Amino acid sequence: MTHLTASLSSLALRRRQLLTLAAAGVALPAARAAAWPERPIRLMVGYPPGGSVDVTARQLAEVLGPKLKTTLVIENLGGAAGALGAQRVATSPADGYTLLLGSSNELAATGVLNRAQRYDPLKDFTPIGLVSKAPVLLVAGPKAGVKTLAELVDTVKRQPGKYSYGSSGVGSTLHFAGELMKQRAGLFMTHIPYRGVAPLTNDLVGGAIELAMLSVPGALPFLQNGRLTALGVTGDQRLKTLPQVPTLAEHPLLKGYEMSGWFALVGPKGLPADVSSRLQAALQEALADATLRQRMEDMGSYAASPRDDLTTLIRDDVARFTKLADYARMRE
Repeated sequence: MTHLTASLSSLALRRRQLLTLAAAGVALPAARAAAWPERPIRLMVGYPPGGSVDVTARQLAEVLGPKLKTTLVIENLGGAAGALGAQRVATSPADGYTLLLGSSNELAATGVLNRAQRYDPLKDFTPIGLVSKAPVLLVAGPKAGVKTLAELVDTVKRQPGKYSYGSSGVGSTLHFAGELMKQRAGLFMTHIPYRGVAPLTNDLVGGAIELAMLSVPGALPFLQNGRLTALGVTGDQRLKTLPQVPTLAEHPLLKGYEMSGWFALVGPKGLPADVSSRLQAALQEALADATLRQRMEDMGSYAASPRDDLTTLIRDDVARFTKLADYARMRE
């Protein structure tokens, strides 16, 4: 009987020890999350320094860092229209110390045509929030011989196949913007893909091609010196920086047209819920900053609204790009 009592006491003690250890095991991750962030956060950008994604990341980091009481360190990893940087983040530990400032290219467009892409934008990231929307410009070079969107549409209708337009690459948001314009207005133009904005702009200014879809920051210097002409903006409203430039949707054949690029903050899949919530709250505080909003407007973009749902945006754009790729026979 004494032996049985001793055994039961031993079991009870062992049970209390296990419960204590289990409780400690549960409490430890919670304590870690409460202390987050304890060190700088790496903010990955899938493009070289100086482009619109990089500039947006640096502007955001300057405001978001103090909200999180840490520093956001920008790391540039260019290649594959942003997909290399996105892949790096998708395979990083989900601890809140590696994030991606991504764009509509690598988070929606590139996977439509690149079947070898090794991540799924809807499954392999934790969405934190939309940062800004960035319409692009339809721009004419000196070879085009047109100064307005109406002149361009009339000319291309009369001379189908004569005109070509360039973009920063096959399957980029700029490429899809051009193909949507062709589809809606019934225009026959040839797409010329470039590896980057610099060679595209050089050829446009030099007269090798007639037209291009360009980001606002990339086009602005050439618009200001008169070497290029903006024919239309792809967003649903005119830009405050270029109020004289109409939207493409203002043309009768392009009613309802809208194709904006966008920038978003995401983390690896499985980001702890409390870390994700803190990031979301800090992002909304940052986007309310008047200086940051003005800087975005100066770049031709505008800050996202708290009502914008990133997951829905990615899903809708992937579906839209897929339909457009099939229509334009991009995947043959």
